Amino acid sequence: MAKSSIQRWIPAIFSLIGGLLLWAAWPTSPLTFLIFIAFIPLLWLTDVIESRGKYYASIFLSLFIWNVAATWWVGNTTVPISGLAANLINTTVMSVPLMGYHRARRRLGTIAGYFALIVYWLTFEYVHLNWEFSWPWLSLGNAFAMHPSWIQWYEYTGVSGGTVWILLANISIYNTWQQRKKYPVPLSTFIWKTAWQPAAIIIVPFLISSLVQYQFKTPDGPAAKVVIVQPNIDPYDKFADSNSRMQLDKLLQLSRQLTDSQTAYVIWPETALFTQGVWENRLSFENETQQLRHFLQQFPNTKIVSGAITLKRYSGQDEVPNTARPIDETSSYDAFNAAVQIDTSSTVQIYHKYKLVPGVEMVPYARYMYFMKYLALDMGGITGSYGRTPDEEILDNTSRHIKVSAAICYESVYGEFVAEHVRRGANLLFIITNDGWWGNTEGHRQHLQYARLRAIETRRWVARSANTGISCIIDPMGRIQQPLPYWKDGVIKGNVTPGNVLTFYVKYGDLISKAAIPFCILLIIFSFYLRFRQKPALDS
Repeated sequence: MAKSSIQRWIPAIFSLIGGLLLWAAWPTSPLTFLIFIAFIPLLWLTDVIESRGKYYASIFLSLFIWNVAATWWVGNTTVPISGLAANLINTTVMSVPLMGYHRARRRLGTIAGYFALIVYWLTFEYVHLNWEFSWPWLSLGNAFAMHPSWIQWYEYTGVSGGTVWILLANISIYNTWQQRKKYPVPLSTFIWKTAWQPAAIIIVPFLISSLVQYQFKTPDGPAAKVVIVQPNIDPYDKFADSNSRMQLDKLLQLSRQLTDSQTAYVIWPETALFTQGVWENRLSFENETQQLRHFLQQFPNTKIVSGAITLKRYSGQDEVPNTARPIDETSSYDAFNAAVQIDTSSTVQIYHKYKLVPGVEMVPYARYMYFMKYLALDMGGITGSYGRTPDEEILDNTSRHIKVSAAICYESVYGEFVAEHVRRGANLLFIITNDGWWGNTEGHRQHLQYARLRAIETRRWVARSANTGISCIIDPMGRIQQPLPYWKDGVIKGNVTPGNVLTFYVKYGDLISKAAIPFCILLIIFSFYLRFRQKPALDS
């Protein structure tokens, strides 16, 4: 009886182990290597559990533990329940490829089942990057963000290459373990005939990364001097109208410390300017803009790139996007989380953030549910969904032949999105972010580590300005320079060199995931075909 009771709990124990291994391997844990065995409990559960309901409960538990343990901080806001909702939704979506694998494993056999797992998981990650419920924080390839020397080949594959590496390693180790149990042979024979396979799958990418790193040459040419400001202003206070003057004074005071005649850019964080919103057609004449130009009179070759909240008005003759909010019966407006480039000229370049945070900056698919249009988590500042109407995609500096892609906060998690801007001419990457909403948790540290992946994929220098930290410079090999500690104001001065070489990933995008999609569709069709073909036999 006791033995039977223990056996009944074994699936739950394996679910727990799987979730804890995935969490233990995740940035910023030093136990990254555990990712190569973290999926083994889930593979075992697929083999031993026949019931789809019981299997779903087991993998849901494992994935939920991973989600909560790695990203619990998403609930560290004014609405804590939002974190639980996000983790439940993400766990539910993550369960889909594993449920597909469970079906394929039984209908198509072992090898085809493993192939289905890789294809389904890659397709899931690609969809999760591109639909409006997007939350790619736990894409498997992100696991290696703290170890850029392991993944220099991301310039060819992007994060999806790391996903394939992880799944192949887990499958190979698990399959080898199963063979060892099934066919006991002397250890030397086992190593010679079987164990070398998972070892090779793990080791070869390390060797390739070393080779790519050895051959890589950092961009040459004139460097651009940048000054990165970290004002350390509490994000829950910064949007009060009475604080806007104090914030601007602090940003200028910090900027003056290191800006000189050779400075090309002064970089301020997300929503540093115009916290109450400013009409874009009046932006050049605003008092804050004039103060910045007065500051720049001392440094006429310098540009300020800063986060801002901007507003755009639409009249009856304009094409009005579905994100617009009414002003009166004849006009409406959009609010944008934006980046602005200001210099001593009369023009201001504006970039609108496009990848918006679900539930915070936009309500997914609200255009199909009009009553939900203004529902978004109030994080200070403009409430309701932001607009997504494109404006400038690249911030141009013609005098220095520099084109900047200014990724705003969450956008820096999207490899193909950043790569597309590089493909369109960006030779420097700026990341401007707030990162203070979730306090001193893993959130801001994980976000920093993911920025290293964008540097490797595009081979561009990254200058990162975070309101409360961690601000830094990242070189094209993903190495962090001059990090400013969290929750401390400060300023960084450094050199970044514009790059002009386009990596394979920048040229062609995420080919691995795109190649998986047609196989995923074919597998689903074939699985349904087998189901209906076998149905008459079952009925008889």
